[in-house]
Amino acid sequence: MTTSHLSEQELIRREKLKSLHELGIVAYPAPSYPVNSSAAFIKTHFRENENKADFGSVCLAGRIMSIRDMGKASFAVIQDSSGKIQLYIKRDDISPGEDHTVYDKVWKHLTDIGDIIGVKGYVFTTKTGEISVHVKELTLLAKALRPIPVVKEKEGETFDAVTDPEFRYRQRYADLIVNPHVKEVFIKRSRMINSMREFLNGQGALEVDTPVLQPIPGGAAARPFVTHHNALDMPFYLRVANELYLKRLIVGGFDWVYEFSRNFRNEGMDRTHNPEFTILEFYVAYKDYFWMMETTEQLLETTAKSVNGTTKVIAGEKEIDFKAPYKRISIYEAIREATGEEVALMDEEGLRKLCRKLHIETDNNMGKGKLIDELFGNACEHNFIQPTFITDYPVEMSPLTKKHRSQAGLVERFELIINGKEIANAYSELNDPVDQRERFEEQGALMERGDEEAMFIDHDFLRALEYGMPPTAGIGIGIDRLAMLLTNQSSIQDVLLFPQMRAERVDG
Repeated sequence: MTTSHLSEQELIRREKLKSLHELGIVAYPAPSYPVNSSAAFIKTHFRENENKADFGSVCLAGRIMSIRDMGKASFAVIQDSSGKIQLYIKRDDISPGEDHTVYDKVWKHLTDIGDIIGVKGYVFTTKTGEISVHVKELTLLAKALRPIPVVKEKEGETFDAVTDPEFRYRQRYADLIVNPHVKEVFIKRSRMINSMREFLNGQGALEVDTPVLQPIPGGAAARPFVTHHNALDMPFYLRVANELYLKRLIVGGFDWVYEFSRNFRNEGMDRTHNPEFTILEFYVAYKDYFWMMETTEQLLETTAKSVNGTTKVIAGEKEIDFKAPYKRISIYEAIREATGEEVALMDEEGLRKLCRKLHIETDNNMGKGKLIDELFGNACEHNFIQPTFITDYPVEMSPLTKKHRSQAGLVERFELIINGKEIANAYSELNDPVDQRERFEEQGALMERGDEEAMFIDHDFLRALEYGMPPTAGIGIGIDRLAMLLTNQSSIQDVLLFPQMRAERVDG
């Protein structure tokens, strides 16, 4: 293996690894190590006047974050999954007798910051009052061949913090080591998903799985990723949505199904969009979008409390309250409030002129629905900070939605906008197979005009509808965007453990 690309530090660490092998020290021993405690547990439960025999011996493992050599003794700090704790390592304890190889050679000269070690010993309090572990036995568990960025801390203040997004997102593993507070974001994200799952299960919903590889990329207006299945010799698409499969299950007799779905859209990337993302979708028979609004309010209020202990969250400089009920306003009314224009009766050319007047970019591929979507997105969406249901969309924008029961030209749909961004999209679902076929054909015409986000015609889904689907309400909730709100993160990359990045040249 060539080493020309390695830094000086990386070369030195490889020499140390070689020296360890020559001493008969296994740098990567068998994985089992009898850990019985953690940094957080020790700090929480140990008391200065507690008899160390009562507390018992401890065995813990972690990554070395700092070393302070004092000759025949050393102080070090290790970090495990729960936090950091100081170690006191004395030569005569870990290298008793005349042979001090473990301390003098292994510990002092062949061990580095970043190495993972296991220690056994007892807990005590130093003269400065810091709870520490007096090490009686030390074992190297993994030699780090690449140095981690050193973050200095003094009296609770952090210096040289690692904040470069390129480094943090591309090397999330290193980011989690040097910025352990980042872990809290993902713990909260997991708590959020678990809370939503518990809410739905408590209501009697059934969690299901639907295909990621699909012959038709249906359920959303989005540009798909395309792949090829060799054995079947046919194209497949990574799913842009799971909607049409979940509605097939409603046809089949399930009353309430849901899925946390990994979706893929071959579109742009910015602080609220990633090509791979997570959506919660659920569909409920014999319900409508009014019921869905109330259920969504209950779900999100419960989730916010579960994650943060309150319905109120901080998003940047704003306080957002998830407590129900939420404001409701129609999309036409929202556009009228923002622009002073009444767009309900405008045709495609009128909408295009209004977009030009407002300096909103359009192209000839956009139909009436897309133009209204651009108007709302550019002129209105950012105005809605507190949770708001935008309701009653024009039929051209919603090819899978039931026509409004009392207002011609509209459908029974809402989007939930929070902090100026769409968080959820829901319908009274279209269950008329004749109407659905006509809507798909209209989407096909848009595709012929060059709209790469227009929906494909899914003939199997139409066949399913022809068997009869009961009146149904459905919703998709953006899990990543919701996580951004509940953890006060401004970029979607900060709530994804491994966001997509541009290609990197990797040496070695």
